[in-house]
Amino acid sequence: MPLFMDVHKGVDGLTEEAVAGAHARDLEVQAKHGAKFLNYWYNADDGTVFCLAEAPNADAAAAVHQEAHGLLADEIVQVSEGH
Repeated sequence: MPLFMDVHKGVDGLTEEAVAGAHARDLEVQAKHGAKFLNYWYNADDGTVFCLAEAPNADAAAAVHQEAHGLLADEIVQVSEGH
């Protein structure tokens, strides 16, 4: 299944707890969209969040965020894993 990395920029009030909660909500709804969110990274200082997901397409990955918490990514890029 394709991999997608998304980036959320300038998320106001970003905290470790907030990003963990949003990720948990993604996990709750991901199966409805045929996606699997694998990991996330964040920088609380500038409000940037990266999410890595397996999904059939970028729209499915975006739909998970839309349903889970409404925090849509600024950009979604299909990526390949390096070794």
